Amino acid sequence: MAFLNCLKSTFFIWFLLVVACGNPTKTEKSTYEPTLVLTDTIVEKPVIVAANRTNAYLPLLKGKRVGIVGNQTTIIFKPSKDSIDTPTPYIHLVDSLLSLQVDIKKVFAPEHGFRGVVDAGEKVKDGVDSKTGLPLISLYGKNRKPSAEQLKDIDVVLFDIQDVGVRFYTYIATLQLVMEACAAHDIPLIVLDRPNPNAHYIDGPTMEKAHTGFLGMTEIPLVYGMTIGEYAQMINGEKWIEGEKKADLTVIHLENWTHETEYSLPVRPSPNLPNDIAINLYPSLGLFEGTNVNAGRGTELQFQCYGASFLDSTQYSFRYTPMPNFGSKSPKENGKICFGKDLSEFPRMSEVSVQWLIDAYINSEDKTKVFNKSGFTKHAGTEKLQELIEKGELEETIKESWQADLTKFKKIRNKYLLYP
Repeated sequence: MAFLNCLKSTFFIWFLLVVACGNPTKTEKSTYEPTLVLTDTIVEKPVIVAANRTNAYLPLLKGKRVGIVGNQTTIIFKPSKDSIDTPTPYIHLVDSLLSLQVDIKKVFAPEHGFRGVVDAGEKVKDGVDSKTGLPLISLYGKNRKPSAEQLKDIDVVLFDIQDVGVRFYTYIATLQLVMEACAAHDIPLIVLDRPNPNAHYIDGPTMEKAHTGFLGMTEIPLVYGMTIGEYAQMINGEKWIEGEKKADLTVIHLENWTHETEYSLPVRPSPNLPNDIAINLYPSLGLFEGTNVNAGRGTELQFQCYGASFLDSTQYSFRYTPMPNFGSKSPKENGKICFGKDLSEFPRMSEVSVQWLIDAYINSEDKTKVFNKSGFTKHAGTEKLQELIEKGELEETIKESWQADLTKFKKIRNKYLLYP
């Protein structure tokens, strides 16, 4: 009998639980629904690059003679079901368009070449692409702007290159010169937009007009926080094209991307930017390109470390020896033991740091060896940064000197943003 009473009690408790769970009150229901909404917002849709939005730009190419400005990053991602059994989950845009019978006449190649294997600063030669047989026209040799002769058989130019959002990364200079050529010869330009992995902030010294060149053609900050499509709109809108002309510009937008979206590049944008960490550190460590300090070229930690044989060995536990390798045939400090810092596990940055430059200068055994004045000014965009470091100014003071120019730039930038 006692057992039966216990069983009845247990059944009653179980019944109450079922009723309570199966028939929530209005309060319980209202608490539950927002949870569903919150969960739904956490699930992020995949970023769709413009190259994948073929329906948006194929009609613009139909019946046209096409010139393409591209390199190894000019790719279309395959649907996951098609890429399971293939070594690469993408196809080159040129190969895709040729398969669709688009009349591609030639390819214009930027720094590092069409296949992205040429060293930084090394001239890219004209030639023929071995895979497609298409003529290759170099935009990083004798001429950096397409000539009238090179454009005479072109009806439309398609520009698709992955940028990393740093002023001295030369692809935006190539973009501006291509826009100038298209504007001069009344040829429409289509820019296929791609995410900028450094679009989440704006920082660094602004290029001064006196120092403009291929490492910075316009008066913008070192890190400008825009996609290449947004920047193309700024070039047009601010009349930065030679003769203050405007290009007949169409930007094919990204989908499901914001300036705060973390985006991992599937292909090296250039030989010495091998991974996300290098790309994120590049705005800061790239300034070492204007010095005699090695920034990882000739190692497997390109733009993830810095060092030099003339830095004080007692101040550094990290040391390495640069040697010729992919993307660096003759690195700085080639064959010498360098003393410096390993930054390969440094947290993701949202600002430009000059502390590492200051650190290297302070700990140099011969301070005259640090800066290559002309080269450094071209990278920094100003002579002031070197002067402030040599005076012994703190990083906070140096960064404060940038703020007025950054505020001015942000107001201009806002007019051309395509994404939140």
